[in-house]
Amino acid sequence: MSALEEALNHSKNVGVDECEIVVLKKKITTVRITDSEIAETKQSFEESYGIRLIHNKRIASIQITNQQKIKDVINDSLKTLHSVKPREFWRGLPSKIKSQKLDGTYDENLANISGSQAMDIAESMINATNSYKINTITGSLNIVSDDFELENSNGLKLREKSTYISGIINAESESGTLPVSGIGHDSCRTLSNFSTEQIGDDAKNMCLESINPQKIDSDTYSIIFEPYSVGELLSFVIASNFNFKTFAEKKSCFSNDFEKEIAVKQFSLIDDPHISEGIGTKSVDDEGVKTQKQSLIANGIFKNTFSNLYDSYKEGKQSSGNALRLGSPMGRSSEPIPISAPHNLKINPGKSTQENMIKDTKHGLLIGRLWYTYAVNPIKGDFSCTARSGIKIIENGEIKGPGKSVRIIHNLVNMLKNISEIGNNQKNIIQWASLPSIAPSIKAEKISVKSI
Repeated sequence: MSALEEALNHSKNVGVDECEIVVLKKKITTVRITDSEIAETKQSFEESYGIRLIHNKRIASIQITNQQKIKDVINDSLKTLHSVKPREFWRGLPSKIKSQKLDGTYDENLANISGSQAMDIAESMINATNSYKINTITGSLNIVSDDFELENSNGLKLREKSTYISGIINAESESGTLPVSGIGHDSCRTLSNFSTEQIGDDAKNMCLESINPQKIDSDTYSIIFEPYSVGELLSFVIASNFNFKTFAEKKSCFSNDFEKEIAVKQFSLIDDPHISEGIGTKSVDDEGVKTQKQSLIANGIFKNTFSNLYDSYKEGKQSSGNALRLGSPMGRSSEPIPISAPHNLKINPGKSTQENMIKDTKHGLLIGRLWYTYAVNPIKGDFSCTARSGIKIIENGEIKGPGKSVRIIHNLVNMLKNISEIGNNQKNIIQWASLPSIAPSIKAEKISVKSI
């Protein structure tokens, strides 16, 4: 008997109202790069189970790795349910749904990749980064394949196989007056669309172009955020404001602005779970609710939030199909209780090339990478971040040279209303253990910068 059948049959026999079980089989291949060479290659295989029980509107959750213990842990959880507060708003798990196969989500080449093949890819990343001015190359390559099965006592059955690949290179140089660095990154779902050499080229170019940085005066600037830094802002500053739970609890800086203009008209932010090669692409969410493409911001207007079953039921609403069991470094997990999160946060591209955005800038900065990005006061939209690499000083439409590190303490509400240009250079971005996004360069005005 499979783990799915065992859990569902036993929960039925002991009289549980609803049972949901997740079975996850996962293969992770990791190549770690240190001191400009491959330091470690490892492959791991995991199998785990997540179980959610709902009885008399009381909810219990279990996560285990031993199938033989499924009956025992269900019995033990039932004994503790009497001390759990009933969730009177709970309406039930979803029933049968038909999943749809989406392009660009599974690749046999990645699912069956060997350790030596992964090392060859990582070696190509290193070779593309090499330069006599670069002292150290670090980074990693992560390849994940997972087999995700979800069933519940209401007849829902779902099985999806997925693959993911993500590589990152950090190049460091001590050739100038100060140590500088550059980053290159790519992520997708199929091997043929993975830009191995581009990762190294991007890291090398950002690093070499940062040598001998000049001090940047504390002042107000026009800032062009390149795609990787935009992805950082999306993950750690912007996304949480459109979580339905955060919005309903009045903890979003836009909680009072639904259906109002919160950004410039040319700015649209979309959660797109169906885009090919998206790290978060899927036809059905991790509770079995059909996913949907939806605009969070449409032409500057706040239009939608994202939610799972629990948070939606609590407010008398329907799930938007955004229940996720996020795994590390990518893919799914067997967490018994899913969270609410966007699938693929996508900013619609504009018509401007990054070169033209620079030409249109009189007094500004180009920022390739952000560090230590976090919300200082989420309810007001205040955030802080540090630009430490890939900084260029722009004066009268020309790049005058690289810049030293600066700190940005700004406000999201103000920034979205002061976007002046959006680039046409969309790129897949995923920060470590964070949210996937598809982002172009964005230029924002009137941003205060503090010299470090």
